[in-house]
Amino acid sequence: MKQHFNKYIVAACSVLAVGFGLTACTDYLDKSPDSDISDVDAYKDFKNFQGFTEELYNCIPEFYKGYWTNSWNWGEDEIQNVGINYHMVYKIDNGDFWGWQSSFDGWQSGWMDRNDFQPGGDRFRHSLWPACWYGIRKANMGIANLDRFTGTKEEKDLLAGQLYFFRGWFHFELMQFFGGLPYIDKAFSADDKLNLPRPTYQECAEKAAEDFRKAADLLPMDWDQTVAGRNTLGKNQLRVTKAAALGYLGKDLLFAASPLMNRDSGGTADYNKELCKRAAEAFGELLAAVEGGQTQFGLLPFKEYSQNFYTIDQNGKIAGQTKDNSITEAIFRGPDYGWNNTNWGLSKQFFACNADLNDGGVLTLPTANYVNYYGMANGLPLTDAESGFDNTHPWKDRDPRFYNDIKFDGCRLIKGDLGKQPASLKTADLQTGGAYRSEDKGSRTGYLLYKFIDVTCNKIDQGYGYSHHFNIHLPWMRLADVYLMYAEAAAEAFGSATGKAANCPLTALDAVNKIRKRAGVADVATKYAGSLEGFMGELRRERAVELSYEGHRFNDLRRWLLLDKSPYNIKTSQEFTRVQLDEKDPKNSTVSGFREKLILKRNFAARHYWLPLKKSDTQLYQTESRLGINVGNECPSPFCHLR
Repeated sequence: MKQHFNKYIVAACSVLAVGFGLTACTDYLDKSPDSDISDVDAYKDFKNFQGFTEELYNCIPEFYKGYWTNSWNWGEDEIQNVGINYHMVYKIDNGDFWGWQSSFDGWQSGWMDRNDFQPGGDRFRHSLWPACWYGIRKANMGIANLDRFTGTKEEKDLLAGQLYFFRGWFHFELMQFFGGLPYIDKAFSADDKLNLPRPTYQECAEKAAEDFRKAADLLPMDWDQTVAGRNTLGKNQLRVTKAAALGYLGKDLLFAASPLMNRDSGGTADYNKELCKRAAEAFGELLAAVEGGQTQFGLLPFKEYSQNFYTIDQNGKIAGQTKDNSITEAIFRGPDYGWNNTNWGLSKQFFACNADLNDGGVLTLPTANYVNYYGMANGLPLTDAESGFDNTHPWKDRDPRFYNDIKFDGCRLIKGDLGKQPASLKTADLQTGGAYRSEDKGSRTGYLLYKFIDVTCNKIDQGYGYSHHFNIHLPWMRLADVYLMYAEAAAEAFGSATGKAANCPLTALDAVNKIRKRAGVADVATKYAGSLEGFMGELRRERAVELSYEGHRFNDLRRWLLLDKSPYNIKTSQEFTRVQLDEKDPKNSTVSGFREKLILKRNFAARHYWLPLKKSDTQLYQTESRLGINVGNECPSPFCHLR
């Protein structure tokens, strides 16, 4: 039997060109008369087998660039402007958890399910649900054919490591939203019955852990240091590594250990300490290598903190490493489909549109209740009586990440000449009734989100224009997250902030303080570090600040069983009156009447902790699932009988 494998080589070049650095693939892609090869021969050669494997990278959805504009933060962290009702954050606010599905999304604006999925290069055709099933099957096909490979051991290990990683990763991404699902570890034929039992979350997580462990044992820390990787030297930064496999091994086990997953797997509504210990050891293996200077990974210096999220005036360079490429913080990233994809909508959804200063219509705004997690530079939360927080000078002496991520009243928003527009619009007038406050075209919360954009990204300065090559590229996992997950796992495994994995030099407290030190924030205070409860409160606040708006909060609240609890179910605005504006340094400005106003309260219950499975896959035939739900009889999906 003959198969044409040119399509896999196209996929490989697509990833290499747009993800690993622009390269000319024309000659490589030219089809010769002899390029139709058998399915046996296709797996013998590293170039062809790697070409087959590369398509898995193109299955990674861009959760932040899946549409012209997008929402990927569904906790209590953000809200969109009035009138925008088609993004998922609006649907979740209103209890519509069906909204992730393409059949409930007339705009096709979500990143989790699209009705036109293709694994090719169009970012608008990538979505999580179909990509996972496609990727799982493809990974299984590759694993089943590893014995046909006749290259070197190093090459075989690289191939196998990628395949096992992606099989685990695609399963994990589904599990964290939908719970335990059948773990597909073989490529089904057309004759196979797809009536698989539904395991618990922890049972499924153990299968993923096996794949991540295999991947970690097979993959290199740095592809540039391998013989095979030297053929693509300088273009390997997006390939999965031992670091990614260890990071996701730990994350998989930590999630399985978390209260929601532990409870729904038959345990208590508390952490599973044994799973926490294993998670800490996985993270510890990675962090020991990082702390020992044995990897290219490290925390970016705070002066280059924004390099984690975007680049500007760097010729379209993807974010994730320092300007000189000496340090990489991004552990796992998807492919980059070109810097200009940032311009069309994504960069514009963070800037208030008053006075026609922005081309967009969708605004993504930080809620006041979430901004309050940004404590003081002395390390204390705003609610601590000893913090020094003063509601007449609310912007003074705050956590430096507050100034990096959030624009508050009086901040400069425009550098250039406003022309006929009022000069006052150069700075953010975010007081109640101010020029940048409105329900539909300005900030409805009293704050603007600037973590992902440069101050020049507006219609006047044109920072998002062609000449600046502005490129937002968010990681799925970065090293700061690993430190904080390690801290959580180690503290819960050993019952205190001094808990540590045997293979890691850091205690849980050390790991949190390392993240704070990078930002210029004081260590966790002794009064909080002295008890597990106090430390976990500060750790959760640290996750809220360090990983703000990067897509983690919704799943964190769910796994901690806090989604339906007060105050995690409200969204508020910041109301105040400007008394005196310090134009040179707005941090020193004086306000009065500083108070929060409720915008909405989300009426969640126990049923909102898991997303519903896709309706079209669960109502096709009559049977009875493990959960007692009547569903179908013949179905192309292995999950049709589940709900």
